This record gives sequence, C-alpha cells and structure tokens, in this order.
Amino acid sequence: MAERYGGKFSPGNERLDLPRRDMPPPANQWQGKRRSRAGGRVNLLFFVPIPLAIRAFVQDPSGLALNLSAFGILILAAWITREGVRAQDAFEARKVARRPALPRKAIASVLTGLGLFVATLAANDTLTNPLIFAILGTVLHSLSFGLDPMRDKGMEGVDTFQQDRVAKAVDEAEKHLSAMSEAIKRAGDRKLEARVERFETTAREMFRTVEEDPRDLTAARKYLGVYLLGARDATSKFADIYARTRDAQARADYEALLDDLEKNFAARTKVFLLDNKTDLNVEIEVLRERLEREGVHASDYQ
Repeated sequence: MAERYGGKFSPGNERLDLPRRDMPPPANQWQGKRRSRAGGRVNLLFFVPIPLAIRAFVQDPSGLALNLSAFGILILAAWITREGVRAQDAFEARKVARRPALPRKAIASVLTGLGLFVATLAANDTLTNPLIFAILGTVLHSLSFGLDPMRDKGMEGVDTFQQDRVAKAVDEAEKHLSAMSEAIKRAGDRKLEARVERFETTAREMFRTVEEDPRDLTAARKYLGVYLLGARDATSKFADIYARTRDAQARADYEALLDDLEKNFAARTKVFLLDNKTDLNVEIEVLRERLEREGVHASDYQ
C-alpha cells in the first residue's frame, strides 16, 4: 500500500502550530476588535502644518515667531486629537466604562482654531480673517473627529468604588499584555506574534467579563496580576533566547505555556459567566415570587 512521504521539512508538516486536543477552539483573531480611527486622517494633521515651519524662515522676526508658534500649536492639536481618538476607541471597546476625564478632542478643536488664528495673523494686518479661520477650524475639526464621550457607559447600578478597583486592575493587566506584544517582536517570528495575539484575545474576554461584574475581581486578581506578570517575563526571556539560538525546544516549551495559560483563562472566564447566569436566575425567581405575593400572575396577561 502506497504511503505519502513526509519529512521534517515537507510541506504541511509544521506540527508546532497545531493546538492540543484539550485546548479550546482558537478564538477568531478579529473577534471583539474594531478598526482604530487613529489612522490616516489623524496622521495627516501632523503634516499639514509643515509649510508654516518652512515659511517661517523667509519672514521677518515677527513673522518667524508667529509662524513657528502656529506650527507648534497645530502639532500639539494633532497629538491631542490622536490621544482623544484612542481614548474613544478604548471607551467604545468596553461595555462598562467611564467617560474620559479630559475632553481631549474638544481641547484639540480649540487649539486647531487658535493655530489657524496665529498662522493667518502672520499674513494679515486685520483681525477679521484670522477670526474667520479660527472659527472655521474649530467647527470643522469638531465635525471631522466628533465630540468626546460625555456620559459613563453601563454604570447604572454598579458600585463605583468596585468599578474603580476593576479599572485599575484591568489597566495594569493591559500593560502586561502590551509588554508581551512588544517582547515577542524581538523573536522575529510572525507565527509566534499571532499566537500571542490569540492569547491576548482570550485574556481580554476575561477583562470584559470582570468589568461587567466587579464581584469577579477577587477570583480573577491572580489571573490579571500574577499570571500575566509571569507570562510577560517568560515572553521577554524566551524572545531574547529564541532570537539568538532559534531553539526549537524553547519554542515548543513557550507555546505549551501559552496553551496552558489560554486554556486556564478560558475556563475561568466560563466559570464567571456561569456564576453570572446563576445570579440572574436567582434574581428572576425572587422577582417572580414577589409578583405572585402581590397577586400578579403571568397567566393573567396571556
């Protein structure tokens, strides 16, 4: 009977990337992700003021000062706009979130208007045109990038003290994940980077679950802290070793570590969700009993 030949370097024989049978099915790489708004339009704002810096050096001292000031103000407005867009992306990615403490996009709109005012003032002796450009710049910036979130989201009936504790724990956990992403890049292996991203997706599912029910924080604290801290340190050490040696055994051990972490994070998240469903069922039963004591029956409305 004929058999297909397959060796170490044969196509389709890369076994290291296959998940173990006891692993949960891999999460969709794009699940829960949105395209960031901090892209082309925001980056364009950093290039628009460049002609002001060039024009400044063919002006008299007064024109030099005004043009360089306008350049600096517009660059600052572009940077604050980018931070405001990122803050809104983070706000919209969470089901439970506080509005940003600083209205960055509103501040950037005002700075854009001020920058245009100063730039136009350098070329005009009157205040009419600079004022017109300042108003137009402020309004158009607000229309282009929108307003900052003005209200908290999903905070009704939530203990704000507990929610603040969760927010701090999640922020710290996000720093660990970011450090993992940066560290694995030193290994120079796109498959490993994708594998770490998959683990991050699983970890963030736990983050969102804890945010929705802060009571889960106590049980999740070691996952958000100790385990992710260990994963960060292990990733950093592995990346340095693998970049130098390309050790296949080190890679296999690291992937096994990620498999174990992903399996445990997914299992713990499932437990949290089941506990939340149990709490919901209890609340429903209590409410039904109260309604029945008040003489209200569901059959009366069928």
